[in-house]
Amino acid sequence: MTNSVPPLLYWLLAAAPIAVVLVLMVFFRWGGSKAGPAGWLAALIVGSLVFEGGPQLLAYSQLEAVLLTVYVLYIIWMALALFRVVETAGAISVIGQGIVRLTTDRLLQLLILAWTFSAFLQGVAGFGVPVAVVAPLLIGLGFDPVIAVASTAIGHSWSVSFGDIASSFNTLIATTGLTGWELAPWSGTFLGVACLCCGMAVVHIYGKWQALRRGGVAILLIGGSMALTQYLLAVNGLWNLAGFVAGMVGLVVGVIVTRLPMYRTRAAMPPVAKGTERTAGADGKTLPLWLAVLPYLVLIVLVTAAEMWDPLHHALNQLKVTASFPEVRTGLGWATPARVGKKISVFGHAGALLAYTSVLTYLIYRATGHLKRSDLPGILGRTVRSAIPSSIGIISMVGMAMIMARCGMTNTLATGLSSAVGQAFPLISPFIGLLGAFMTGSNTNSNVVFAPLQKSTAELIGISVTAILAAQTTGGSLGSMLAPAKVIVGCSTAGLEGQEGRVMRITVVYGLLITAIIGLVTWLVIAR
Repeated sequence: MTNSVPPLLYWLLAAAPIAVVLVLMVFFRWGGSKAGPAGWLAALIVGSLVFEGGPQLLAYSQLEAVLLTVYVLYIIWMALALFRVVETAGAISVIGQGIVRLTTDRLLQLLILAWTFSAFLQGVAGFGVPVAVVAPLLIGLGFDPVIAVASTAIGHSWSVSFGDIASSFNTLIATTGLTGWELAPWSGTFLGVACLCCGMAVVHIYGKWQALRRGGVAILLIGGSMALTQYLLAVNGLWNLAGFVAGMVGLVVGVIVTRLPMYRTRAAMPPVAKGTERTAGADGKTLPLWLAVLPYLVLIVLVTAAEMWDPLHHALNQLKVTASFPEVRTGLGWATPARVGKKISVFGHAGALLAYTSVLTYLIYRATGHLKRSDLPGILGRTVRSAIPSSIGIISMVGMAMIMARCGMTNTLATGLSSAVGQAFPLISPFIGLLGAFMTGSNTNSNVVFAPLQKSTAELIGISVTAILAAQTTGGSLGSMLAPAKVIVGCSTAGLEGQEGRVMRITVVYGLLITAIIGLVTWLVIAR
């Protein structure tokens, strides 16, 4: 860097794109689809004028960003398509009503719906779907609307990283250059701790310490099963399945817990929530529970076979799209070595497996009379409408992150952080991830923006990179509970429009507390 500009000013200018996104989203209430392009423009201006990134460097950074964006959006679009198919057929309503009828115990109803069922929904859809679907169910059962939204926002947050077919975790892999095998152990461990903390928070919201004492057994049994399932799948290479299979296991264990004597009550059966009554198909047939969960069983079989059966894995991954990028340098001398961009397996990617499942599910529901041909345009239309806003945000923020990395801006930020906090960095690492999710509404975006920064900082300090990145994605996952975008979605379905502040006053307290616990765990792991 030139001597004419003080180092502190360089650091502040390097942080400018992130600050632009943060200010626009938090103070001006812009969505990611508007704030993202503004952040990208700020990165382009600072990267070219201050950090002297030339046209060739900037062009290559955006070509690499295109590859990474396609890799992420392939999953997101196909996951939303599958959700729209099963939602239109009434499968989500059937599963939700089945859970409601399991028990009349209020505490278990809240735990199973706000914590377990919401985690299952996060595993297959994400992007605010758990809060939008579960909050009305809880309100229909007589729960206070603020508690319904807040408990669901908190309850599902632990499952975000490995949810939505691990889109956030796959983004962590893509942006850091590390493998899932390297990142999974600590990520699975920290998210397991977060799982138990979120379960306790849901119960504490409902009935404070008395409810926490009564729900302790249920939390340990259900939470332990979900955390262990997610960890075992992730470390054995099945991270694409880890989130929603953990939710499914949690639902099964939850059924068992409802049969324990301490949780069996004689209260009257509560009503079914308004708006969840659709259980019949196109010809009026009632959708049975086994058929409602069949799409997810199909997905499990497909993903497991594609990952574990070598002949199929080899056949699906024959065709890959990638690109090679030469070494580039800024005018200040920051060099990015020659590298191969993110490889996208056209037929073996997680998004492709979701696409196969969506088509099979549609054909099955058509054959059984639970969908009709005229439903298809609506399914496709809702998928596009729900995917475009988040896609714009992701496209622009990935472009911003690549400019910052290639121009040396991320390294400048990491150097400043490492010198400022030193060995205490693990304590604040998850808060950086939480900040990213808070300002963008997405753990995926948080990993895009901050994972390279966290990796660089850990390398400079000389501490465990994988543990710090696990803290990043765990903090980003927890940030979902207090992200304004997610809270607004939940409040809109709960009749709380304009009252988002009441919900956030609850979620912010629990979110910061749980994130602090993760920070402490990270520090203990690295200090051992």
